[in-house]
Order: sequence, then structure tokens, then C-alpha cells
Amino acid sequence: MRDIVDGLTTWRAAGVVFAVATVVRTWESAPRQPGAAMAVSADGEVLGSISGGCVEGTVYEMCRTALQTGTARTQTFGVSDDDAFDVGLTCGGTIQILVQPGVAMTETDEVLAAISDGRPVATASVENAQLVIWPDRVAGSLGAPDLDDAAARQARGMLALGAIGTIHLGRRGEQRGDDVAVFVQSYVPPPRMIIFGAIDFAAAMARIGRFLGYHVTVCDARPVFATHARFPDADDLVVQWPHAYLESTTVDDRTVLCVLTHDPKFDVPLLQVALRTPARYIGAMGSRRAHDDRTRRLREAGVSEAALARLCSPIGLDLGARTPEETAVAIAAEITAQAWGGSGRPLSDLATPIHHTSR
Repeated sequence: MRDIVDGLTTWRAAGVVFAVATVVRTWESAPRQPGAAMAVSADGEVLGSISGGCVEGTVYEMCRTALQTGTARTQTFGVSDDDAFDVGLTCGGTIQILVQPGVAMTETDEVLAAISDGRPVATASVENAQLVIWPDRVAGSLGAPDLDDAAARQARGMLALGAIGTIHLGRRGEQRGDDVAVFVQSYVPPPRMIIFGAIDFAAAMARIGRFLGYHVTVCDARPVFATHARFPDADDLVVQWPHAYLESTTVDDRTVLCVLTHDPKFDVPLLQVALRTPARYIGAMGSRRAHDDRTRRLREAGVSEAALARLCSPIGLDLGARTPEETAVAIAAEITAQAWGGSGRPLSDLATPIHHTSR
């Protein structure tokens, strides 16, 4: 939904009626993960994708039907279906799609505004009904007060984690019930990517970071280099000593730190702070000689071996990269591989599942 929120907001402002198809569950090598969404307007315009092209045609017709009938529908597609090859899902996976007409989605404008602004919100859906959950209030209904209360409790926990998934409850909210499948989708602010060092490699990294959905900050102590003209893709530019900024800003377990300064007077104090944070990824640029020198300095500063083991240095995967743009791809590939447990090896050399299921 985050991918199509701007388009949906435009449609809502223009009074356009639409239906939304959302991936609510996947099995095996599914092409898209739960939460992927596609919207179809009353005049046939399409936003987004739910299968990378596999079943779009069929789901498009389901959305058109939902707009005509005002009725939601859940449909499962997989290679075991008789029509699997007709709809095109030949990748070996199975996806379950929930199609909802716009009239079934309560508080739509507020939800879209929250997603766009980066404010936390969750939705809990059961076909023609939807509950919207903010940290401090709830709107809408799934059809029964007890069911609403039980779904809201679980959805708030999932919202705190930024989780997406299906929960099963009884019709009156019984925790051990299995009568009602409620799809919960959490929207939390985008993860942060903080890039230290206002160099040409940082500009390429800011571009790819923004493309991947990060809120990108570039930090450098030199105001002549940290300018909007040089970093148009950065959401924030900070002119401050890197270690001082990192000590003062929020870092959580979704944050990515890219240290591209490759200068000991910046790197060592910065990495001392970075390795004490819960950041998901910490990478530092430099040659192997620079890496050895940096590691020696960090050990002398009292950084433990366990902390040093978290450091990805030299930064990036071995892609043979030369240009700033190629190097940014190599760094982004390492960040992605670390997030999902990927090996970084060619898929043609492996027999493991293409899509990893946990982050």
C-alpha cells in the first residue's frame, strides 16, 4: 500500500472510486510478500502490482467486479490450481489475495494521510469490514465489539513491531478461535539510512537508499560539501561531526549506517558510537589496509571483538564495482542480503528458496 499511497490520495481528492487487491498470505516462492497492493479505479486505471505480472489480469477483473457489486472477495492462486497456467502463477508459489471495494475501507483518507506522513497506523481487514488502529484510538468495526477489541489488541502489538500477517480469532474475539481470519497490515515510518561522508559515493548511496524506501540522512562536518545541490536525494542534510550527530539522533534495529568517510579522525570515534547502537547494519568504506588500521585503532580504543564482528568492512559485496553507482549497488546488495539472510551468491549456483521468509 505504501507504494501506491500517493496515487490513491490523488484519486480520493478527485472523487475517483476504486478497489484494492492486497496480498494477505503467501506460501513457498511467491512473487510478492504480504502487503503488496494493486488498485483499480472505476475507469480502469491501475496502480501497483500484487504478483509482478503473474495474476494481474485476473485480479484486475476481480477488482472491477468488486466495484460493480460492492462485495469483497478472497481468492487463492497457486500452481496446484487447474487454472494456474492460465493466470500465469508458474513460479511454484501460492498467494492469497483480498479484494475490497473502496466503500468497504473505513477512514480511508486518514489512513492514507498517516502512511504518507510516516505516522504509525494499522488496518485489520475481513473482506467487507475494516478496523483502523492508531496507537491511541480505534475506528471502524469488524462486525462485533468483542472481535474488534481482540483484533485491536493484537494489531497494536503488530504495529509496535511493524509486522504484517493474518491472525485467527473466534467470532466473539476468542483467542483460540479459528472462525475469522483477520489480515493486519502495519504502517510505520520508513527505516533510516544514515550516510556519513559527503562524497561522490555518498550521493550514489543516497539515490539507491531513497529508491529502496529508506529515509536518507547525509552527515558531514564540512558545510562546503554537505549541500542540497550535491545531495538532492537526501531527506536530511546534517553539518556536524559524525560521532556527535550519531550520539544525538535516534537509531533503532531497522537503521542502516554507512560510514563512507574513510578518514580515521572521523571513522574511529564514529564507529565507537555506532557499534554501541542497535543498528541493523553498520558498514565502513576503505581499502583492506585502511580496514586493518581502523580495526587496530578501534581495539586500542577498547571496542570488543563481539562488537567488531558486527562491522561490515570493507563495505559491500564483491561485485567488481568501480564507479560510485556500482559501489552503491554493492553496498545495497550487502544490506539486503544481511536483512533477509541471503548468501550473496548467484541464485544459479544454489538450490535454496529464492525468497527468504524472515527478516
